[in-house]
Amino acid sequence: MTFVKSPIILALSGALVLTACTDPNQFGNNSSNPKAQKGALIGAGAGAVLGALSKGDGNRGDGAVVGALVGSAIGAGIGYSLDRQEADLRNQLGNDDVTITNTGDRLIVSLPQDILFATDSFAVRPDLQNDLYKVAANLQQYPDSTIQVIGHTDSDGDAAYNQQLSERRANAVGSVLLNAGVSGGRIQTFGRGENQPIASNLSPQGKAQNRRVEIVILPNA
Repeated sequence: MTFVKSPIILALSGALVLTACTDPNQFGNNSSNPKAQKGALIGAGAGAVLGALSKGDGNRGDGAVVGALVGSAIGAGIGYSLDRQEADLRNQLGNDDVTITNTGDRLIVSLPQDILFATDSFAVRPDLQNDLYKVAANLQQYPDSTIQVIGHTDSDGDAAYNQQLSERRANAVGSVLLNAGVSGGRIQTFGRGENQPIASNLSPQGKAQNRRVEIVILPNA
């Protein structure tokens, strides 16, 4: 039986080979930087599709291969940069209440609203502004990204009120970053209210996890 491989599959296979050839000693003896490899694969996939679509029917294979290789290189670079930025953030913050998630194509800095705001308030606590100043300094150190500040609440109370509160809290955090020197053109603020929980709203512990502000760092491709 003969298997016919599409140009996109062939391109992605090539990208896999490239990422596998990374010098394992470049990032330490026990890791070849999985985040950078994930970024390379994400970039390869997007590049292959766009490259194929940009060519005519007869040249889709070439377009997919070129697109995958270019996308892979860009994605690997983004993944490596995010790894460095994540490490710097962890060293600068040192706050166990703040979580940092590196997905390979973005960083998500999650701050529990209970440490940022008093109940029903959207004024950032003065003692917590220092952490936001540290985040702002990091964002200025790595300027090539878009920053999304997203407010979330639990499900207690009126949904419309929660939506408004989440928007105000996102705006408050965005304002602190702006006042600390981050360019306003990089900052986008959103409120999601109670619509995107990460835990059950049936327990106090789950509700506490859902009340949060996320600072999402999206590298500019």
